[in-house]
Amino acid sequence: MKLAVVYTLLAIVATAFNIGSQDIVIRVYDGAYAVTLSILVGTAVGLIVKYVLDKRFIFRFKAQGAAHDAKTFALYTLMGVITTIIFWGFEYAFDAIFETKELRYLGGAIGLGIGYLVKYRLDKKFVFRV
Repeated sequence: MKLAVVYTLLAIVATAFNIGSQDIVIRVYDGAYAVTLSILVGTAVGLIVKYVLDKRFIFRFKAQGAAHDAKTFALYTLMGVITTIIFWGFEYAFDAIFETKELRYLGGAIGLGIGYLVKYRLDKKFVFRV
């Protein structure tokens, strides 16, 4: 139960970084493909934050060197492709349906929540092998 609470809290932190990054991009740039650019930046920021938090606090992973850490991050990222499809699907759907920044962010947060549940299982089985 403790692990579930910690994972949820860390997922909230990563989600805040993701959505916060998106909002910064939108505030700085509102030209062509601004939403897509913001989602890409948010995804990258969220991925890095989530990896650092997961490997340290969830899986207690210690890399055997930079190459091992890079390989683990690559596998972590590959597992994230599946969950990113979920996240992007919700965010783009909310954007298309409601056409407001706030509800697009809500869709993104819902998609991230669902995606993180799936991602934990994938990471446990294929990336960190706890």
